[in-house]
Amino acid sequence: MASLLKSFFHTSATSSYIAPLTQTMSKTAVAHANDFLEFVNSSPSPFHAVEESRKRLEKVGFVEIKERDSWSELVKPNGKYYFTRNKSSIIAFAVGGKFVQGNGVSIVAAHTDSPCLKIKPISKKEKSGYLQVGVQTYGGGLWHTWFDRDLSIAGRVMVESEDGNHYSKLVRVDKPILRVPNLAIHLDRTSGDNFTFNKETHLTPVLATSAKALNEKAQESQSQSSEGVEKHHSVLVDLLASELSIAGEKIKDLELCLYDTQPSAIGGALDEFIFSPRLDNLMMSHCSVSALINSLEHGSTLVDDSCIRMVALFDNEEIGSQSAYGADSHLLEATLRRLQAGTNPTAFEESIHKSFLVSADMAHAVHPNYPEKHEENHRPAMHKGLVIKVNANQRYATTAATSLEIKALAKKHGIPLQEFVVRNDMGCGSTIGPILSAKLGMRTIDVGAPQLSMHSIREMCGTEDVKNSIQLFEAFFQEYAHLDQKIFVD
Repeated sequence: MASLLKSFFHTSATSSYIAPLTQTMSKTAVAHANDFLEFVNSSPSPFHAVEESRKRLEKVGFVEIKERDSWSELVKPNGKYYFTRNKSSIIAFAVGGKFVQGNGVSIVAAHTDSPCLKIKPISKKEKSGYLQVGVQTYGGGLWHTWFDRDLSIAGRVMVESEDGNHYSKLVRVDKPILRVPNLAIHLDRTSGDNFTFNKETHLTPVLATSAKALNEKAQESQSQSSEGVEKHHSVLVDLLASELSIAGEKIKDLELCLYDTQPSAIGGALDEFIFSPRLDNLMMSHCSVSALINSLEHGSTLVDDSCIRMVALFDNEEIGSQSAYGADSHLLEATLRRLQAGTNPTAFEESIHKSFLVSADMAHAVHPNYPEKHEENHRPAMHKGLVIKVNANQRYATTAATSLEIKALAKKHGIPLQEFVVRNDMGCGSTIGPILSAKLGMRTIDVGAPQLSMHSIREMCGTEDVKNSIQLFEAFFQEYAHLDQKIFVD
C-alpha cells in the first residue's frame, strides 16, 4: 500500500498535507472569493441558486436535458449535460470520453437551501395599525439574528399567461420592504441579558402602516381581485407584479423566502474573511460547480476519462432531505441508473462500487469565545482547508478508506486539509452524506469549509477556503479514476 501511494503522491515522505497560511492572499484566492460573492448575492433563494448554477454551466457548453425525455440518444461520451427538478435542485455531469456502462461516477454533492423565513399560504395580517406578513420558520435558524435586519423577498411565483397556461417565474424584490423590529429595552429590561421571543407572535415582519397603505389606495389595486393572491396584502402582490411587469391578477400562487438585502462582502483587517448570508451551503454549491467547470478547461482530460464527473445540488437538506427533490428521494439513484442503462443488466451495481461521493457541507470552525465547545484535538481553523468530518455514530459518512483517497489528492497537490469530530458530550448535526451513502451503498466522505455563525442570517468564513475547496474538488474530478486504481479496500 505504501509504495502504491508514494508513486501517486510524487512527494517526500516527510511532507505535510497541512499547508501554512500565507500572510497575503494570492490573486487566485481573491478571484475565487469575489466570484463566490457574485454567486451568493445572486442567489437569495434555492430557485435563484439553481438558476445561477444553470447560467454558469450553459456558458461553458452544458446542454439541458429533461427527466421526462429519453436519454438514450442524447447522452454521449465527451458530452456535458444538466437537468433540474422543481427548479430548486440541479444535477450536472460530464461524460468521460472512455466511459462505458459499468464504469464509475465521481460525485460532489451539496445543497441549495438555507434556514430562512418563508411566507405563509395566507400571509395577510394587520395589527395595531401595521400591515404584517405571516411567515413560517424553515430549518433550524438562529432566529434572533433576523430581528432588525433589512429584509426582502425572493423565490418563484406561478403566473397565468395570456393563453391560459401557467408558468413558474423567478422573482426578487431588490430593496428592503420588511423588518422584524425588536422591542425597546425600556419596555423589557430583561431583554438585554436574556432575549427570548415567541416564533409565532414575535417573528412577524412589518410591511407597511395601514394608514399609509390606505392613503396610497393600495387596497384598491387590481391585485385585490386576484383569486390566487387574495390571501396576501395587495401591497405585497403589487410589488411582485411590478418586478415581473405583469398585472397582479396574473399571479396565482407564491413560494417565497425572506432574505437579508445587505450584500455579502470581504472583510476583516486583512481582507481574510467573507461575511455573508447562506454560506451554509451555497459556498459548497458554488465550489462544486466551479470545480466541475474548471476540471473541463482542458478538453483532453475529459477525453481520457473513463468516469462520469457529476455535481448534485439538492434542496431541503435543512429539514431532513425527505422530499421529491431532496437527497432522501430517488433523484440521484434514478440518474445513475439511467446513465448505466444498456445491455449489461448489472452495470448499475458494478458502477456503484467503482464510484465515489464527496458530500460537501460547511463545517464548524473553532470559536475564539467558545473554544471549549470543540474537542481539544479537533479544532478546525479558517484558511487551513476543507475539514474531513468523522462521526462514530455515522452522522457523517466518512470512513478510513474514503478519507485516505481525499488525503492522497490533497497531499499530491499541496492542498490543506483538517479533521473534525464532535465532543462526546455534545450533539452532532448531519448531512446528505449518510443518507446517500445508505441509499446507494456508495463510498462517501463528508467534508466542508470551516465557518462561524452557522445558521445565522449573517455567517463568516475564510477567504482562502473558497480557493482551497475548489482546488480539491477539481483535482478529485480530474484524477479520481487514476487514484481509485491505486487504493484497494476489500
